[in-house]
Parts: sequence; C-alpha cells; structure tokens
Amino acid sequence: MALMHTARPQRHTPRLLAALVIGLMTLMAVGTALAESAYIGQAGRNTVAVIDTATNTVTAVVSVGSSPNGIAVSPDGDRVYVTNTRSDTVSVIDTATNTVTATVVVGAGPIGIAVTPDNTRVYVTNNDSGTVSVIDTATNLVTATVAVGGDPEGIAVTPDGSRVYITSDSIPGTVSVIDTATNAVSAKLEVDGPGGVAVSSDGSRAYVTNVGSDTVSVIDISTNTVIATVAVGGTPVEVAVGHDARIYVTNASSNTVSVIDTATNTVTATVAVGDLPSGLAVSLDGAQLYVVNIDSGTISVIDTATNTVTDTFAVKYDPSAIGQFIGPASTAPVAEPALLETVIGAVILIAPLLALAGLIIALRARRRKKVA
Repeated sequence: MALMHTARPQRHTPRLLAALVIGLMTLMAVGTALAESAYIGQAGRNTVAVIDTATNTVTAVVSVGSSPNGIAVSPDGDRVYVTNTRSDTVSVIDTATNTVTATVVVGAGPIGIAVTPDNTRVYVTNNDSGTVSVIDTATNLVTATVAVGGDPEGIAVTPDGSRVYITSDSIPGTVSVIDTATNAVSAKLEVDGPGGVAVSSDGSRAYVTNVGSDTVSVIDISTNTVIATVAVGGTPVEVAVGHDARIYVTNASSNTVSVIDTATNTVTATVAVGDLPSGLAVSLDGAQLYVVNIDSGTISVIDTATNTVTDTFAVKYDPSAIGQFIGPASTAPVAEPALLETVIGAVILIAPLLALAGLIIALRARRRKKVA
C-alpha cells in the first residue's frame, strides 16, 4: 500500500506542473496580439495621422512634407513611406518612434508609392516628371530613374517582386510594366484613362481603374493583355485586392465602393460610403476595408464578410492616402494593457504553486530512493 501511495503523486504531480505551465503559456498567448495601424495623410497641415485600427482612434501625428498623398507600409511594418506631392520628396517614418528618419528627393509631383515584397526597394511615380524613382531602402537613396511617359500615378508590385505596374493618365492612357531586374520598361499597353492599379495575391492578374469609362480593366500578367472589362460606379479612382477572390474599387463621383468577384469578373455588391472616396486598403486579416472619404473628412470601415459599413470616424485636415496604408505597427507583439495585467497577476499566483510542485516532486523522488 505504501508503494502505491507514493506512486500516485509520481503520476499526477508532473501532470499538474505541466498543466500549470501550459495554462500560463496559453494565457500569455491570448494576451498578445500583433498591433495594426493605418497611416493617413493630412494634406491640410502636412502631417500623417497614425490610427489604431483596434479602436479607430488617432494615436500619433507625424509632420512630413507638403501635401502627403501616397503611403506604403513596409512588409515588416518598421517603416512607412510617404510621397509629398508638392515637396517632390518621400518621407521615411520609423513606426517604433513615429518620427521621420529620412527625406528622399525624387522627381516632380510624386504620387503613387509601393515597397517590394523583399523590402529592399521603393518605387515612386512622379506625375509631373513622367518618371518612376527607385529608392534603395538600406541607404534611402535614389538608385534609378525610369522614364515611363505621360502622367504616372498608380503603382503596384507583383508578389514575386519581378515586375512593377504603372498607370499613366495621358492620351492615350497606358499601363507600363517595369522589369525590376533591369529597371527598364518591358511592356506597355493602352487602357482608357487609368487611375489606380492592384495585382492579385497570386500574381496572375492586374486590375486597373479607368476613370474615363467607369470601368476596371483586368490584365493577364502572363501576356500583359486586357482579358476583361468590368463596369463599376462613376469615376473609379483606386483599387485594392482583398481576400477570398475579391477586389474593391472606390467610385469618386458615386460615393460608393464596388466589390468585384474575380472568379466571374462581376460586381457582387455596391457599398455607399462618404463623399469623394479615394484611397482604400484592406486590413491584414482581410476582415475590414478602410476607405478614405476626402470631401467628408472621414474614414469608412467596411466589414468584408457582410459588405456593410460598421464604423465611420473623422480624420481632420484633408485626409488622403493612396496605396497600402495599413500594416503592422511594429515587428514585436504588443500585449493589451488589461490582458497584460491578467498575465502578471497569473504569474504572481502560479509562481508559488510551481515552486511547491517542484518541492513535492523532489520529496517523492527521495522517498522512492529510500523504498528502493
């Protein structure tokens, strides 16, 4: 009986210890979340508003150049690149401190901006120069300038980083394709008054908004040819790729967002938003779409599962954001304050229990030794 009595804690005590450790780790995991922020230009006072997407509140304001317009968050979330259209510069924001760490001189009238997936280069459309500037992210220096002609505006990089698609709203309207290995134009095709451009997540299609015809051109990237044209709302200006084979288009004169099913190239929903919607970006998990309404001075938040507006909040001083303006706030996970307090309390509570469990195990081991 004595052997059986000493053997029972031997089986259950380690299990209790393991359960306590696993419980603590689970609690810590639940209390930790990757912070996500939206960065919105404020042309009226030459700043960028940093918005916590969990609460849709402005948490910081960063001074940049004149008339901030295009915004791109780096893949790791450490940097935000902002085109300052009237300053002919790009501001580089450190997201850890929300301060400008570099200002890069580019071409005249920069608008669109995109970062390559490997985070090594930034491409900028210079609307008044008819060029694209290529910035080395390691040095924040322009390493190449590519002539595309017309009035380049929209920009998107393929997921593999091999090509960049540029729209030019000229006569005729064009889409230029830049080979990133050579930084030379490898193809050019005509469309009708292009504005924004986005590339599908699988890299097979490019979508271009045509302001002149209220349509979206679907381009087969393997052949660089238009394979479909989708009618949307009035004056489509920007486009973003969502999850679940959908793309979203802002219609500036209709004050709506068109939802397109990429499998059928048809509009499946039309969502009313604020006045003069322009830039739009999908949250990292694909659950929400943020739309910048210039004339309303607001941001509409759309639930992508139901295609309904779930929140509308104000952003002062002429909001503007063209590009992927949502990204991780930093590479380090951030704990919510309330959950952090819970984790600390749990550690204080469990620590003595862990110590006691360890002591019991040691005592049982000594008893087994004596019995043996």
